[in-house]
Amino acid sequence: MSAERQGHQRRTGGRSRTRAATAESSAVAQLPWQQIRNPFPPFRFITDDQVETIHQASLTVLKEHGINFLLPEARERLRIAGADVDADGPRVRFAPELVEELVGNAPSRFTIHARNPAHNVHMGDNVINVCLVASPPHVSALDMPRKAGDFESYTDLLRLGQSLNICHMIAGYPVEPIDLPPATRHLQAVQAMLTLTDKPVYAYCLGAERIRDAHAMIQIARGIPEQAFREQPSMTSVVNANSPRQYDVPMLLGMTEMAINNQPVVVTPFTLAGAMAPVTVAGALVQQNAEALAGIAYMQVVNPGAPAIYGGFTSNVDMKSGAPAFGTPEHAKATIIGGQLARRYNLPYRASNVNASNAPDAQSAYEAGMTIWSCMLGHCNMIKHALGWIEGGLCASFEKVILDAEMLQMMAEFLKPLDTHEPDLALDAIADVQPGGHYFGTQHTIERFESAFYAPILSDWRNFETWRDAGSEDATRRAHGIWKQLLAEYEAPPLDPAVAEALDSYVAHRLEDGGVTDHW
Repeated sequence: MSAERQGHQRRTGGRSRTRAATAESSAVAQLPWQQIRNPFPPFRFITDDQVETIHQASLTVLKEHGINFLLPEARERLRIAGADVDADGPRVRFAPELVEELVGNAPSRFTIHARNPAHNVHMGDNVINVCLVASPPHVSALDMPRKAGDFESYTDLLRLGQSLNICHMIAGYPVEPIDLPPATRHLQAVQAMLTLTDKPVYAYCLGAERIRDAHAMIQIARGIPEQAFREQPSMTSVVNANSPRQYDVPMLLGMTEMAINNQPVVVTPFTLAGAMAPVTVAGALVQQNAEALAGIAYMQVVNPGAPAIYGGFTSNVDMKSGAPAFGTPEHAKATIIGGQLARRYNLPYRASNVNASNAPDAQSAYEAGMTIWSCMLGHCNMIKHALGWIEGGLCASFEKVILDAEMLQMMAEFLKPLDTHEPDLALDAIADVQPGGHYFGTQHTIERFESAFYAPILSDWRNFETWRDAGSEDATRRAHGIWKQLLAEYEAPPLDPAVAEALDSYVAHRLEDGGVTDHW
């Protein structure tokens, strides 16, 4: 038995059961996998004139103050495209008409292809895609004190992402597997994504080599040649501007490689008002927008038509401590307005489900509730960190994965249109029940007994006495049992043995080579 499998059995108590064997007894009630669509008009927090004011202010920033591009190759590409590049420094300035022209080349919608075509996702329009938490350095659970991320926890979180139907994408390492060497970590991490899940995957834009390795491995897993890979976006990556107003060398190298190969980059300034951006929400959004437009414009210089996602990640800090704050009114405003800006450029939009709580508690839930609602109102197409984020992104919580899954399933059910046709109008049932009666025994109710209402993952709607007799578990305790059960029942998605062998061979060869060699 492999060390990784032994670790999985330790985490799940050694239980190993098939889905078929537990279908009747399973307490994990899930909606079927589906593309969630938001049928409502986007909320307009500000007027169209105010959106245009922010847009024009962003163009002023790009024209007069510019953005640092620290990679000489990127500056040369931009110079040839018509940008104003300082002769002796990293600053690049953009004429407004150049920005408008370049950003206008990015597509409004596209498909991201998964290893399993049934899990392809549409990016754009009114579709909402939910992503597993990404990039925290620590991990925790009720029976596991907070610790540095490791490969065992990384793979277990991937299994949860595969098991939860509400999870559409793996959009980063759900926890950083720090026990793997940095130069080769991406090889085993991406291989685990491709074998333990069959949903769209991710690689980090930390230089070009990691991206090339991910591209090669995805082509193996999907069984497609390079040309088909370029025609079929099959992964995502995020590039964060080094706010304020700078793109660094490794991010630009990775972004360039992604754009050349027509793979979507989520261009996301990380603008915390009062720290890396102006203290006002409007000022922070001007900077966010300027940085996002510069990054998207650069992608179009590299490859006109390369898919890009407009990323918004503006929140505020606690002005007493400097610590990031999430799920605040300011964060919610910025998220909704970010969606208005993305629609101004006709681009897919990314935001996040985040909180600043140090535990999967009530604070984590009400702050997540603020961010989830703002994502829905803002017509977010890609919700990053949607499942499992706590502690301002410093920790992944197994229990929070389940708490978030419950909230997002409820939101998915809320977004379903109301049927006002017969028999849902229930006129026959109303006629059958006399004043003062009840509907429990009507044929209308009996026919819909198991499907009339949303079946929760973890909500407990029993009365106090029944709840007390059953063990008095709160939502976090119930979440703990549910993720344990999901791991115990997990089955890896089918993978052709020849494909698995080819992936093993590629990873072994690159491990022998020592992994990445680029230095910045």
